Amino acid sequence: MPKLKNPVLMATIGAAHGIKGEVRVKTFTGEPMALGDYGPLHASDGQTFVIRDLRPQKDMLVVRFECVSDRNVAEALNGTELFVDRSVLPDDLEEDEFYHADLIGLAVVDETGGKIGTIRALHDFGGGDIIEVATSGGRSELIPFTKAAVPAIDVAGGTVTIDTAAAGLRDEEDEDEPSGGGADRPRGPRSAGGNR
Repeated sequence: MPKLKNPVLMATIGAAHGIKGEVRVKTFTGEPMALGDYGPLHASDGQTFVIRDLRPQKDMLVVRFECVSDRNVAEALNGTELFVDRSVLPDDLEEDEFYHADLIGLAVVDETGGKIGTIRALHDFGGGDIIEVATSGGRSELIPFTKAAVPAIDVAGGTVTIDTAAAGLRDEEDEDEPSGGGADRPRGPRSAGGNR
């Protein structure tokens, strides 16, 4: 495999399907069937995978790769992550659409322009995307990737602006809050980043 300059995770191979070498594949593409449009896929161990055939099945794809001809080989691939280089992905994104790979490493600043840290990773634990920020103090903060918490993204300028109150990084004292209060405040630990 050629060394990918900027690898982007496109899919993960799952369990074998049948006896002829097909595998179940979980895709991370906007349209799952588009997985075959990006050319050869590459594993971190150097293997290259060319899709011979694919079809949808429930929430996954069933894929036949050219280099996989039987169930034993297919079973050995379970858990293999498949990548392409960022350069093969289209750049004609809609407004407010971003590739995770383009966001990793961007500076994270607050409303005043003060630096908080850099984006280390993006996660989706089932409740929506969450940004993991490596702070200058060496900690990690988890911030919900919502318009309220992340109001501005400037990929070309290399910055992501967050609203520290909406992101759960500071308590916002609201003088008009009813005495029973807390209805509009985030629930759970501030660094958890879950649903708000």
